[in-house]
Amino acid sequence: MPKSAHTEAAGHHEQAAKSHRAAAEHHDKGDHATAGKHAAEAHGHSAMAHEASAAAHKKSGSAR
Repeated sequence: MPKSAHTEAAGHHEQAAKSHRAAAEHHDKGDHATAGKHAAEAHGHSAMAHEASAAAHKKSGSAR
């Protein structure tokens, strides 16, 4: 069974949060290079989350 649009969006949001937390942990340890890599990853997941959320919202609106 394929994932619902909302489940897909939630997954991207969770991945973004995980990457943001990793970036913060590395930043606190002074490992700014690794923090930057995690921050860039978080940014990508956030963009995908935004797109997936918009798609889910659009699908929910058309289902009514």
